[in-house]
Amino acid sequence: MLHFECDYLMGAHPKLLERLVETNMEALSGYGSDHHTDTAKEKIRTAIGCPEAEVHFLVGGTQTNRIVIDSMLHSYEGVIAATTGHVSVHEAGAIEASGHKVLTLPGKDGKLEADTVRQYIRRFYSDPSYTHMVFPGMVYISHPTEYGTLYTRSELEALSAVCREFQIPLYLDGARLGYGLMSETTDVTIRDIARLCDVFYIGGTKVGALCGEAVVFPKGNAPKHLFTIIKQNGALLAKGRLTAVQFDTLFTDDLYFKISAHAIAMAAKLKTLFREKGYAFFLDSPTNQQFIILENSKLAQMQEYVRFEFWEPVDAGHSAVRFCTSWATTDADLQALATYL
Repeated sequence: MLHFECDYLMGAHPKLLERLVETNMEALSGYGSDHHTDTAKEKIRTAIGCPEAEVHFLVGGTQTNRIVIDSMLHSYEGVIAATTGHVSVHEAGAIEASGHKVLTLPGKDGKLEADTVRQYIRRFYSDPSYTHMVFPGMVYISHPTEYGTLYTRSELEALSAVCREFQIPLYLDGARLGYGLMSETTDVTIRDIARLCDVFYIGGTKVGALCGEAVVFPKGNAPKHLFTIIKQNGALLAKGRLTAVQFDTLFTDDLYFKISAHAIAMAAKLKTLFREKGYAFFLDSPTNQQFIILENSKLAQMQEYVRFEFWEPVDAGHSAVRFCTSWATTDADLQALATYL
């Protein structure tokens, strides 16, 4: 069976496992007070060009989104997100369970547009009864989006400007950030993200780590007592070394970017493979997520040999499906896939 259903099927990149084994018998203090945590944080600060940045290591994406959003919003505020956004669709109501409404707006190919956000906020404050309503308190985006699309630098600048205009934070979900940064079509760097966003996270779970996400407040603007809030939410690892050693390794010798570039190269080959076989694409994704249109009969046939994710129906006889490459995808995987197309 071939597996292309997501980008976190494998355990971890071998270099991370090697480093975890090497450091296994070190006796280290807990809760992120060890020297590996300090080193990992410093390497991230250097990579983003923000020496004053505050960095926290959490375990997974939903946990991260819930804690960041809840800690930065007042009780009467909600978070603006695209209708297709991860917090809107695939987090089991985690944000709403924290007491904050997800305020969904239509997007284009998974992306929020600055004018859409601006018009929504202006309409909100022009309503005489707005004090009876959920305030827009943050803008949430993901890069790449759920559709594998990317924001351009100008789009991020426009969204950042809207957030500055209304004095609310811009939060970027970077679960697959490495794959976005290494796309051949992007003009966005990690330093651009640090400059334009108030908070973002660097995804490890989907980019080579066993687990872990690095939350970054680039301007040293973390909520008061965030460490305690993380603890209160049951998200503070006693063995903080687990995530720290992994991020220390990922940000040594550009490993994070190198393995992300590999996934993009594999995605380009996968795209060529489908195109040469005459398949149509649901949309044009420049990242490791590729969306293919299959006849439903072909979909059922392929599922006997290949794992991929059903996305959405296109018409009565066709469906859009998602194939993901990752840091672990090989040429042999693609060659085997070709035999089933």
